[in-house]
Amino acid sequence: MSSRIFQSIIIQMKDATDRCMGVVDDQGFVVACSELGMIGSRLEDFHGVLSDYPDQVFTSNVRTYKPVGGVGTRLDYAVFVDGRDASARCVCILAAVAFQEAKMNYEEKHNKATFVKNIISDNILPGDIYVRAKELHFTADVPRGVILVRQTERADMAAVETISNMFPDRQRDFVLSINETDVVLIKELTSAQDTKETYEVAAAIESTLKTELNARCVVGIGTTARHLRELAERYKEAQVAIEVGKVFDTEKSIIHYDNLGIGRLIYQLPTTLCEMFLSEVFKKNPIEALDQETLYTINKFFENNLNVSETSRKLFVHRNTLVYRLEKIKKLTGLDLREFDHAIVFKVALMVKKYLNSQNTEF
Repeated sequence: MSSRIFQSIIIQMKDATDRCMGVVDDQGFVVACSELGMIGSRLEDFHGVLSDYPDQVFTSNVRTYKPVGGVGTRLDYAVFVDGRDASARCVCILAAVAFQEAKMNYEEKHNKATFVKNIISDNILPGDIYVRAKELHFTADVPRGVILVRQTERADMAAVETISNMFPDRQRDFVLSINETDVVLIKELTSAQDTKETYEVAAAIESTLKTELNARCVVGIGTTARHLRELAERYKEAQVAIEVGKVFDTEKSIIHYDNLGIGRLIYQLPTTLCEMFLSEVFKKNPIEALDQETLYTINKFFENNLNVSETSRKLFVHRNTLVYRLEKIKKLTGLDLREFDHAIVFKVALMVKKYLNSQNTEF
């Protein structure tokens, strides 16, 4: 941490007390002081006491000291004030609070991982991104992948460390813990055009978590960010990928935002509009009138591209049997699935119904 930050605070506090005050490092060397001549010298009375008193005020023969930091954390600095009386103790404690705040703000400002987390969390103004990136010597316009890993069955806190070990370059790749289930990887890519690279990274993460921690997860991938300012939007895309995939692609564990298709549009619709659409499509009978066997037949028909012969073969039924079922569906719904336009409407209606069911389940 720059001693200029400490020195600036000391200058502001100097008029409030006539005591000599300053900051020493863990070796006892003065890095900032109200008496400029002491900077760079070593305080012999400080020797060894920082490790003996890691979280409280302590005194030597001539000074009062207070570590800058919290309980159980590594302490690099301590505040000192001349004297051992109550006034020295009071000044020392107040100064330590000010220095600790400055230390935290400085580290947050000069920590790349914190900077990236602030971007994806929308905790930094777009206009400040370029300035902060320049301060941190952060390359702003290289392609980066945004991968959201969400643990599903149980949350293992070791997941963050496991993923971090997979990507040890702390200057290019950033593993961020969002909450107890979500971990985000911001990965620098070799190409902005190749989505295969991010998919391979996602697959490697999923496999590693399953193998090493026996943890199951679903992975959402946003489109490639070509600039730092795009990271927040790409993170939201990864979130949407997981949420939409939870509804329409339940069998998949890795979902890319680019592959969501029409499910992405449906997910953004108000439920009232979805209900209105279903009532308009199924005027003769509601979709609930179709039994499970009929719905299974319909899904197989869609899977085989509306091909009657291929569908009947996959269902192990005679072609005429399938035709009979399709006629029955037409009578119930008024939609002939052998006609492309009708098939599209029916397919969308099934997805809308699936979406509504998921919303009802959540509430």
